[in-house]
Amino acid sequence: MKQGNVQPRIGIALGGGGAKGWSHIGVLNALEHLGIRPSIIAGTSMGALVGAAYASNRLKKLEKWARPMTWKDVLGYLDISISGGGFIQGEKLLEAMQEKAFKNVPVDQLPKTFGAVATQLRTGQEVWLREGPLLEAVRASIALPGLFTPVVHDGYWLVDGGLVNPVPVSLCRALGADIVIAVNLYADISKRSFSEIPDPADQARQLDSLSEEEVNLWNKVSNQVVNGIQGGKEALLAKIIQRDKDMPGLFEIFSSTISIMQNRITRSRMAGDPPDITLSPKVGDIVTIEFHKAEPAIAEGEACVYRMRPVLEDILGALA
Repeated sequence: MKQGNVQPRIGIALGGGGAKGWSHIGVLNALEHLGIRPSIIAGTSMGALVGAAYASNRLKKLEKWARPMTWKDVLGYLDISISGGGFIQGEKLLEAMQEKAFKNVPVDQLPKTFGAVATQLRTGQEVWLREGPLLEAVRASIALPGLFTPVVHDGYWLVDGGLVNPVPVSLCRALGADIVIAVNLYADISKRSFSEIPDPADQARQLDSLSEEEVNLWNKVSNQVVNGIQGGKEALLAKIIQRDKDMPGLFEIFSSTISIMQNRITRSRMAGDPPDITLSPKVGDIVTIEFHKAEPAIAEGEACVYRMRPVLEDILGALA
């Protein structure tokens, strides 16, 4: 509660969830429309990426980049390697974020208070990144094991913060928030059937429209990295990204496994340290790497806030 004329500091804890995290943009836009402007932002994984843009006052710029993103664009950001501890190195994505989303300024010099969560790979210790270059903090927080390569920070290897704190309510409070709004992307466990996944051949045909650089990338992967796969780029996509007949693909299994794990961790963490308000966008049908689905994710983020408007106004109005 406020003391005297001091208004309570509102914080927002943005959870991880891969491409589901585009819904954070819709959440923040809708909150702003209702006059709710968090001054403290804590983010895990994709929540760290969106939160960094918001803390930098560059959310609109990030949204402008995300909304028109196509599957072709997603492929273009995949600097693939299986020799560096992850399937994707992440350097091309970092370059795109710096060019299109936010500048690499020190975290402690942002217009809004911001912190990102990562996990120390060797010990499993939770790491709060509250200073140093912004891009390094975001890159460490989104380093999902097996997908993105780990990041070295102060002599330690760091990976995705969602392994230990998928919705960082605790960090948000530690940064000084009196009221915490949490955005949980794993409350909606999807029952998406494998038959709804596009046929791999349909996805592979999109390679015909890629640039020469992108085609060369996939040729390099199919020719030099995945030596045992026959059938060229189409077979490569079928085995790595999409399903084979009625069997889920590698990333489909990977995404579902991570969702189940992080949903359980989130329940446990939030039971011990509950937020004041929880927003749960219904984005369970968006798979981890479907970053070309920003439009529906953002729309659901906005809709989620308006569904919870009476609760938001009741709790925050009482403290005004």
